[in-house]
Amino acid sequence: MNFLILSVTAGEGHNSTAKAIREDLEKCGAAAEILDTFAYISPELAKLIADGYLLVTEKAQGAYRIGYRLAETRRVVNEKLDGVQIVSKALSKELVDAVRADSYDAVVFTHPFSGMLLDTMKRRGLIENRTVGILTDFTFHPFWEDCTKNDYVVVPDRLLLPQARAKGFRDEQILPFGIPINPKFRDGASVSPGERAENRKAARRDLGLDPEKMTILVMGGSMGYGNMDELVKRIDGIDADRAFQLIAVAGRNAQAKTALDAFARKSKHPLLATGFVDYVSTLMDAADCIITKPGGLTTSESLAKNLPMIIVNPIPGQEERNTEFLLNNGCAMATSKTVPIEECIYQLLMSDVRLEAMRSCIRAVAKPDSAGELSRFLLNLAVTPKVGSYAHEHENTSLKKG
Repeated sequence: MNFLILSVTAGEGHNSTAKAIREDLEKCGAAAEILDTFAYISPELAKLIADGYLLVTEKAQGAYRIGYRLAETRRVVNEKLDGVQIVSKALSKELVDAVRADSYDAVVFTHPFSGMLLDTMKRRGLIENRTVGILTDFTFHPFWEDCTKNDYVVVPDRLLLPQARAKGFRDEQILPFGIPINPKFRDGASVSPGERAENRKAARRDLGLDPEKMTILVMGGSMGYGNMDELVKRIDGIDADRAFQLIAVAGRNAQAKTALDAFARKSKHPLLATGFVDYVSTLMDAADCIITKPGGLTTSESLAKNLPMIIVNPIPGQEERNTEFLLNNGCAMATSKTVPIEECIYQLLMSDVRLEAMRSCIRAVAKPDSAGELSRFLLNLAVTPKVGSYAHEHENTSLKKG
């Protein structure tokens, strides 16, 4: 069996999701290839968009928020607006040939731009491949309504069903499997609270930390967004009856890592500082709570690890929508101008009841086996004969899952 995964480099989440899907498919004996959609159209365009995304989301958040909101509220009338027009111009023969090559059993995409391209190909009769879209946030981004010709869309939870319908998807197209995450994050997902507590202690020992101390994990995303060392200093200054220790992940932000290393030598509370690491799963195992930007992938991994969240520095647009979903479902707290990080942490430090209540809410929406569910669905799809539109032929079966 052979699958194609179309991704986009705009932050790390879309590519990380693509890699998680590929890893799970390969474990099942299938072949899976990842293509960067922008790079296939134009390498120069790919670099421009990747660099521009980082610049805008870090340095021009106000403008990004306005643009995102305008895109959310655009009116679709008789003619599709700018999204489809842009996609039609961007569609290349090379990309069409790539999708049609090797008789892919299905094409998966992790960004709506790729889905819009596939939607256009299907409308023009250029491809017959089955196509499956993946939401990488707890919301439908603008322009997903231009992806409805694709066969399926994977959503983080059944709670997004009203959003999916509003975008124009039929119930039989909607797969509430969750955001696909690396299989390593599902390890131990079904253990009892007592076993999880013992696992936390074991992970702390592995990291050279005190196994008995409450542990707070601070993550700034893969690029180390935000003023990490200032945030850690504020947390370190908290006075509480309960002792705690800190893990701070600076990602690829070398300047933040240097500052954290220097501060660790004089901090009041034990501090383990790391750069970009491949053992985030172990760090989450060691923690009682996580302070993080609300990226779709990081929050899905935290949910899989049953880890209460304190949200800081959300990127306007999709991360603000992620914050709303997590707060409304009892899985997180969020800082604000009037509720600083110190107050959020103090409340958790002083209340085991609050921590356990959040963990209970997390269990209701976590999807630790998201990649596995999707893989099993794709493998079954590959051996199911096509009869017209596959989604139409299997009406209302998808929502019975998840």
